[in-house]
Amino acid sequence: MGEDAALRITLGQHSRAGRHGVNQDFHGAVLAQGHLLGSKGIAVALADGIGSSAISQVASAAAVRSFLDDYYCTSEAWSVRRSAQRVLAATNSWLHAQNQRGHARFDKDRGYVCTFSALILKGREVHLLHVGDSRIYRVHDHALEQLTEDHRVHLPGADSYLGRALGVNPGVEIDYQCLSAEPGAIYLLATDGACVGLDAAAVHASLADASHDFDAAAKSLADRAQERGSMDDITVQLLRLDGLPAGDPQQLHLQRAALALPPPLAPRMQFEGYTIVRTLHASARSHVHLAVDDKSGAQVVIKTPSVDMSEDADHLDRFLLEEWVARRLNSAHVLRPAGTERARQHLYVAMEYVQGQSLAQWMTDHPRPDVDSVRRIAAQLAAGLGAFHGKEMLHQDLRPENVMIDPTGTVKIIDLASAHVAGLAEGGAFGMSAAPAIAGSLQYTAPEYFAGGVASERSDLFSLAVLTYQMLCGQLPYGLQVTQVRNAADLRRLRYVPLRHLRPELPDWLDAVLHKALQPQPERRQEAVSEFVHDLCTPGPQFHRTRPAPLAEHNPLLFWQMCTLVLALAVLTLLGRMVLVG
Repeated sequence: MGEDAALRITLGQHSRAGRHGVNQDFHGAVLAQGHLLGSKGIAVALADGIGSSAISQVASAAAVRSFLDDYYCTSEAWSVRRSAQRVLAATNSWLHAQNQRGHARFDKDRGYVCTFSALILKGREVHLLHVGDSRIYRVHDHALEQLTEDHRVHLPGADSYLGRALGVNPGVEIDYQCLSAEPGAIYLLATDGACVGLDAAAVHASLADASHDFDAAAKSLADRAQERGSMDDITVQLLRLDGLPAGDPQQLHLQRAALALPPPLAPRMQFEGYTIVRTLHASARSHVHLAVDDKSGAQVVIKTPSVDMSEDADHLDRFLLEEWVARRLNSAHVLRPAGTERARQHLYVAMEYVQGQSLAQWMTDHPRPDVDSVRRIAAQLAAGLGAFHGKEMLHQDLRPENVMIDPTGTVKIIDLASAHVAGLAEGGAFGMSAAPAIAGSLQYTAPEYFAGGVASERSDLFSLAVLTYQMLCGQLPYGLQVTQVRNAADLRRLRYVPLRHLRPELPDWLDAVLHKALQPQPERRQEAVSEFVHDLCTPGPQFHRTRPAPLAEHNPLLFWQMCTLVLALAVLTLLGRMVLVG
């Protein structure tokens, strides 16, 4: 049973071999403790080998062991779905590779093949992953609700075969569901051999007979399946949710409730092992100071919340989030946290100090830059955003003031407090919801945020394209139209201002690339920031549709003939009017 005061379960398990003597099932569970309980949750899994293979028990063991080991090694920023499916994809690839080296290359029924089902409890949600014909049930008072679908193909007559399983093909489709967790809910995971004669009454009777000893109840259900004629291997896992977290399930290094608000900082002041040098920026939301680490002598940036925000719990939580995000990204183009972590008494953020200028100042100094200069900045910003997207995060506040350029020309994205982290949104940490909200400056925010659409990596791409457009011409591609969007009809009314209207000397293909990235509908943009940068550097033929040259350029003789004709018609018309008047 989990020992965490908020998230508690009772788990019972039992597995036995069938009549053939070798148990090809495998099962396991990890009742995580500490911060892993909040960031990854509790995982329960089982796998069932195929009877036609003498080695599929190896596949079952490998699938469960690798899943329970590797899932907890994935990034805390990743969602359960991404983490679990990445691990299962790797396991499937390994099993398939083993099959390709042996007899199973020609006969998959003799290879490393197994079914797989897992239940992960994280925060106040239950996540299910499944492939094959093992099953996951929700146990109600009078019925069993089968939550998974059997991937078995039935042929005419009584024959059938597995349509999906681990190890069969190079890739595998894993079913995924996310359900709301409820205290007291009971779930049952079972291989197909355990499902003979299984019903809700049998589950409740087994629990009652075993005095709610879940291991004994699982064994009782296995006994019942054999009594009903099951000759296959039998594995049963019973799980009851005894307690759920009330709010934030994340056990991070710093908790806001345990930290005091910092005092006003001033030059030469000693604060948490730092000496304050000067104020870099002050606003109604935060104060940013240059400081020196008293231990290492390194210059750092200390960011503290404004007194005006001292009662805003969500804003204060974002201070914890900013450094949490920075410690999980590794990119030369994203601001890094300052040095090592240390015990703290106050709520603040310590980040690296970047000398240089903001992108806003750079645009002031370069009102009409060349394409190569803009391309270099855009490529570095895309690399930084790619680091976010690789961890299933969205930056959500890309704007000129949140980009720094150092004296070497290195571009860094700063201010990470508006980031949306899929792995935290699942549990509701920091007040996050599964659907990102408007967090950044409105004029750089993608229109889907305003229209109630789904935010994605293409939303950050839109913001990057707005910055690229603005660097080139100093204007916004839609003016302030985007901020007025409220529904799909408003999206259709958006009118892009062609770049060539503002800088006609720039190539048409550049306008075409930007126009694609700035489409109001996300699905019409490039798929990733890397594709956008590729189009900026190596535009494909679809962007080279040249406009027809003016008539005066491609046929000067015809142009002047037309002008002469128009002039002659105008003179004749004028003479005709004079005659009539006379």
